[in-house]
Amino acid sequence: MLDGYDFGVGILSPLVTINETERSMVRATIGHVWPGNEVWLIAGSALLFLAFPKAYAAVFSGFYLALIIVLWLLIGRGLAFELRGHVAHGLWRGFWDAIFTGSSLLLAFSVGLFAGNVSRGVPLNEEAYFFLPLWTDLQPGARPGLLDWFTILTGVTMVVLLALHGATYLAMQTVGPLQTRCRTVAKSLTVPAAIFLSALYMAWPIVQPAVQEHDYMNSARYAWSWASAATLALLYRFHLRDRMVAAFACSSLLVASLLVTIVWGTYPNLLTATDPANSVTITGAAAEPNGLRAALWWVPPGLALVVVYQVLIHRMFAGPVTPETLYLYGHEARSAHGATNADESRRASRHRPQ
Repeated sequence: MLDGYDFGVGILSPLVTINETERSMVRATIGHVWPGNEVWLIAGSALLFLAFPKAYAAVFSGFYLALIIVLWLLIGRGLAFELRGHVAHGLWRGFWDAIFTGSSLLLAFSVGLFAGNVSRGVPLNEEAYFFLPLWTDLQPGARPGLLDWFTILTGVTMVVLLALHGATYLAMQTVGPLQTRCRTVAKSLTVPAAIFLSALYMAWPIVQPAVQEHDYMNSARYAWSWASAATLALLYRFHLRDRMVAAFACSSLLVASLLVTIVWGTYPNLLTATDPANSVTITGAAAEPNGLRAALWWVPPGLALVVVYQVLIHRMFAGPVTPETLYLYGHEARSAHGATNADESRRASRHRPQ
């Protein structure tokens, strides 16, 4: 939900901007939050290692190729964000813009790809290890690859959802013609989002029949499907009424509803196997009781610090980015705004956006 709108902003950046000032405004909307948002990736991996080491070993071994690709994409995205403003040349900036957009798009697809593999099931053996090639015959089955028609569907669905999420965030954080274009993109994305979500909810029981074995899962799946539809309708309505904060809350709930549905459908498995007897469950993958007790002391305070940081940083930069306040957001933005005087730069560093 947090780093997801960062990905969406990166995907849409070349589609909603028409000049350097607008591109700097788009980047300024996430410049203060994107490193903190990625902390959750580290926190999630650390928590998985601490509490469920068997699942951690299986996931990081079986998805090794995919995780290395994700690591390179994260590195490329961070470099693009930090290095773009170091040289005021169109070719230099265009190169890093392409890296930023491409890595954001592929990261969003990778998140969906991972969700698709987890919900479909992987070929775990009796020792809870597996290997996934990049693709086989693009069909789910006993020996699937990372890519098949179902995981491609989940990947594309996630790209559409996060693009919608990012467009809504940009509409909340910008003004003027840029905001108008972002609202138009967000409204236009509600239809493909509804189509892909419907296709995903219908295809999941086909590739993973276990989700139909329990009545509670069927009722929950339908409940979350209707919740997604209602959230999409409210999202569109709030965009029409220019209620951007409410629209962003709806797009966040939309992403959350998909993730909760996947978690609900795979429980109690942390990693579902194509052979159900080899699935890694929560109880089977849990650490020893002493380790879990230690985690109970250390994890909540750490997560609380991250939450407090997130709340503070989002409150500090709650207002929209405008061309007039753009120079407050860093040297790349100052360059676009034309603030080259050193005294003006020093004065800007003492201010905070309202």
